[in-house]
Amino acid sequence: MKPVLYFIDSLSMWVGKAFAWCIVVLTFATCYEVFVRYVLNAPTTWAFDMNVQMYGALFMMAGAYTLSRNGHVRGDVIYRLLPIKVQASIDLVLYFIFFFPGAFALLYYGYSFAADSWFYKEVSWSSPARIQIYSFKTLIPIAGALLALQGFAEVVRCIECIRTGVWPTRLHDVEETETMMMHQDEDVAAVKQSLGVKENGA
Repeated sequence: MKPVLYFIDSLSMWVGKAFAWCIVVLTFATCYEVFVRYVLNAPTTWAFDMNVQMYGALFMMAGAYTLSRNGHVRGDVIYRLLPIKVQASIDLVLYFIFFFPGAFALLYYGYSFAADSWFYKEVSWSSPARIQIYSFKTLIPIAGALLALQGFAEVVRCIECIRTGVWPTRLHDVEETETMMMHQDEDVAAVKQSLGVKENGA
């Protein structure tokens, strides 16, 4: 099962990193708009719509990647103090109560929104440039499908953790400094505990 989990993780990672480039496009578009608006006094008609679409695409398509990295915000004041098997049991229940209904709603209703938008060749009603948005709305069901797929991988991890008492490994990726330091502290503590056990045994 581990190759399947790694495949899903890698798919979420690839999509998330591909759409991360939206922030670069967004940055350059915003800088350009600020320059022409305030220096040349010639504001564009498309900057607002590009900002909305680029940020919306980044927000939606990075969801599965963030989930694969266990990076979503959680209220873990009490959760982190619980035994690992209890944590996995809570996660497993919450995935089915809250996560999957939301992901499948994105997939089901998002498909309807996207299909209607493509049929009418919908454009932004608030845009003086009449920017098309049907391709942008297509990302809604795609994001729902990716979230549901990654959610399946997380459910398998929860079941495996409940069975073994250890969280299954994830694909290595770039991490925040504080996360890296936390993992280093855990590794050091594990080594010290291992050495202590050997010394006691000796």
